[in-house]
Amino acid sequence: MMKKLLGFLAVAMMSASGMAQTGPKIEFKSETIDYGIVSKSEDSGLRVFEFTNTGDAELIITDVKSSCGCTVPSKPTEPIQPGKTGKIEVQYNMNPGPISKTITVTSNAVNKESGMVPLKITGTVVVREAVNPLEKKKSLPNS
Repeated sequence: MMKKLLGFLAVAMMSASGMAQTGPKIEFKSETIDYGIVSKSEDSGLRVFEFTNTGDAELIITDVKSSCGCTVPSKPTEPIQPGKTGKIEVQYNMNPGPISKTITVTSNAVNKESGMVPLKITGTVVVREAVNPLEKKKSLPNS
């Protein structure tokens, strides 16, 4: 009876350790970047999503896609080693109005479904009127 119990415990422990996720894991510092209210003339639109490979194997970013052509993402070209960080740069074209875009990162990460992570950018782009200091202020006509 004791041999059967020990055998069962040994098998149970081996299968439990097999269930632990091994491989590359991706953890972003933040999965959303809020631009806030920004002016097209004062902001380049470039932002960076930072991430860490918290797994025990090389993390490979295979693809990064934007939900529209107004946002251009770039991905690391080299694998990210365990414990190391990487970045996804996002360039928004700063069209005036609200920003609500999604960038989908595809990788070999085992901690995300299909290795995919949706990143979001939000905010509002405004156009500031240029003020010419040489221009006289309009005044009320004298009556």
